[in-house]
Amino acid sequence: MRILFPAAPGYGLLLPLVPLVWAARAAGHEVLLATTAYMTKVGAESGLPVLDVFPARDIGEDLVAGAVGEQGGVPEGYWDLVRAMRPFDLFTLAMTEGTIQAGRRFDADLVVYCSDHTAGKLTAVALGIPAVEVGNRVSWSMRDTKFRAAREHDARMGIVLDNAPVVRALRERLDLGERMPELVARIDPRAPSLGGLNQEERDGTDGVPWLPMRYVPFNGGAVLPDWSMCEPERPRICLTLGTVAPLLPGGSGLGMLIEALGGLDADIVLADDETDLSQFGPLPENLHPAGFVPLSGILRDCSLIVHHGGSGTTAAALHYGVPQLILPGGADNLLCAERVVNRKVGLSMDPSTLDASMVRVMAERLLHEESFGREAAAVRTEIATQPSPASIIERVTTNLSRRDSLVASGIVSSPQRGMAAAMDAGIERTQAVDGKGV
Repeated sequence: MRILFPAAPGYGLLLPLVPLVWAARAAGHEVLLATTAYMTKVGAESGLPVLDVFPARDIGEDLVAGAVGEQGGVPEGYWDLVRAMRPFDLFTLAMTEGTIQAGRRFDADLVVYCSDHTAGKLTAVALGIPAVEVGNRVSWSMRDTKFRAAREHDARMGIVLDNAPVVRALRERLDLGERMPELVARIDPRAPSLGGLNQEERDGTDGVPWLPMRYVPFNGGAVLPDWSMCEPERPRICLTLGTVAPLLPGGSGLGMLIEALGGLDADIVLADDETDLSQFGPLPENLHPAGFVPLSGILRDCSLIVHHGGSGTTAAALHYGVPQLILPGGADNLLCAERVVNRKVGLSMDPSTLDASMVRVMAERLLHEESFGREAAAVRTEIATQPSPASIIERVTTNLSRRDSLVASGIVSSPQRGMAAAMDAGIERTQAVDGKGV
C-alpha cells in the first residue's frame, strides 16, 4: 500500500507523526512525507522520503520575519495571512495544491493527516481515497466537544474551520464542492487520564471509529553526550523553551529561569541551540548547555523538566514519567499546562507574573513532594499499555483490505458499508481476546 503523510512545517506538528510513518514503512508499505520549508530537511534526516510541496518560499521564515520584502510567486492572500499571523490558514493556502499533486504522482492509496493540517484533509477529498485523521497533540483533540464546535480556539491553535475563507476558496478553485474525506479511522494519542481513550469508540457525529494509540516521542536524532547514559549523583533538571520561543525577541524569559534554577542543588541541562547565552553573563556552575539534544535521549534520568508548554515537550515528559513545571507561552501551551496541573503531574504559572524566587520555590516542590513523581509514573505506566503505532497501522490496513474484499464479493454495496463491517469485525475480535480495543 502507498501511504501519503502530509504534515505541517513545524517541529511540534511533524515530529509526532514520524513514529507512525516509521511503523508503516517497517510493515512494508511505501510512504511519502509531504511537507515544506525546514521540515523537509528534518523529515529526510528522520530517514523518510520527503517531497517539498511548496518550494516557492520558506513559510517558517516568513512567519518569523513578517511581511518584510514581500515578493510575488505566491498564492493570492499569502502575505495577508503572514501579516495576520494565521499560520494554519497559511499552511492550508500554500500547501494544499502541492500536496494533492504529490499524492497523484505517488499514486497514494491512503492519506494519513493530522487534525491540525487542513491541507491533508483537502488532499484526501481531492484524491478520493480513504484517510486516517491523527491527533498529534496532548492539549486537544477533535473528540473534545468545545474544539469540534470551534467555540474556543484562536488562529494559532490549529483549527481551520470548514467555512474559513481560505478553505472555501480552495474548494471552489479545485472543484471539491462540499465533499468530506472518506475517513476510515481517527486516532487519539493521549493517555486516558488526560482526555484519551481506554478503548475504541465510534464518533457520535459521523460514526467513524476513534482508536487509542500510544504516544511515542520522537525529537530527532543526535550523538548523545556521555553523561546522558550515567545516573546523576543529584537531581537532574531539563530546561527547554522549545524551538519557537528562543527565536522571538524578548519572548523566552530564559535569563530569569537560569537565575532561578542556578540556585538549586541540582544539575541543570539546557536544551537550546538557538540562544546566544553570552547575553546572560557568567552562567551558574550547575548549568550545562547541551545545545540540541533529543529529549528522548535525556529525560529518562531527569527528576524535573521546566518548559514552555509545547505539546511535544509535554507529551515526552508524560511518556518518561517526569514531573513538569510549565510556564506557558502562546498557541496551545496554556491548554497543555492545564492538562498537566489537573492530572497532578506538575505545576504551572503565568510567566509574566514570575520572578526567580517563585520559580525556585515551585521547582523545589516538584523535586521534593513525592506525589508529583508518583502521579507522573502512573501516567507513564498508563501510556505504556496503549496500542503501539505499529498495531494501529496493521489495524487500519488490514481493515481496508477486508473492506475491499467485502465490496468485491458483493457482500456489501459500498466501500463505506464495507469499512464499517470490517471495523466492527475487528472490534469484536479484539474484545474477545482481551476485553479491550486494539
